[in-house]
Amino acid sequence: MIEVHDLTKRYGERVAVSGVSFSVAKGEVLGFLGPNGAGKTTTMRMLTGFLPPSSGSARIAGFDVFHESDHVRRRIGYLPENPPLYTDMTVTSYLDFVARLKGVARSRVREARDRAIERTGLQSVAGRLLGHLSKGYRQRAGLAQAIINDPEVLVLDEPTIGLDPRQIIEIRGLIRDLSGERTVILSTHILPEVSQVCDKVVIINHGRIACEDTLANLTRGGSLEEVFLRYITADAAALPEDGAGDAADRTVSRAATDDPGI
Repeated sequence: MIEVHDLTKRYGERVAVSGVSFSVAKGEVLGFLGPNGAGKTTTMRMLTGFLPPSSGSARIAGFDVFHESDHVRRRIGYLPENPPLYTDMTVTSYLDFVARLKGVARSRVREARDRAIERTGLQSVAGRLLGHLSKGYRQRAGLAQAIINDPEVLVLDEPTIGLDPRQIIEIRGLIRDLSGERTVILSTHILPEVSQVCDKVVIINHGRIACEDTLANLTRGGSLEEVFLRYITADAAALPEDGAGDAADRTVSRAATDDPGI
């Protein structure tokens, strides 16, 4: 379903992502795991067509992300680290707007909106302004816009960051429910998230892939925390002091804050 080969992103002298390659099978949930500044957000934005790569290739559902982007976008639901919300719109009007942007047929917009609201538990706040919702409900609205066109692939970038423990549990439950029908990439630095939701793990550090394997294989001899620390430490020791990923990825993350990015 997803094939990434030698994906690289440079900002002048700075290399944010260097030769990233991995695959995700249909229906699989991939945990894209790494410390802050590792290159996760840059990679996610390239895969979803919001950022052009310097080199490399990626295919989603058989379509080239960079040369057949229209086909890819119709098959992807994307939740950036900061949900792409317009705070002066109600939940229903916002989802209607997103559905039309994503090419949902006019006759099916209401049906798609109501289904997304039900799947994400937004019924009680559907008529409220997004700017008046709690962070947990705004995150749900972000998930609703990601699934409103019933995509084959979901790309979720730090979906529980900044939430309280109850909200984290709720959002993880939603992701588990949604993943049964879709291929999912979950980008995060939160290890319990990966342990509870994912089938496969890719660990990225300093813009490079440090590990790719199933969760079951990786944790056969110890906890995910131990595995993560082992690979991150080994990868860091092999890199020069100004390793790729950190500063440029933080720059992309800050840019994403200012761009609704639907």
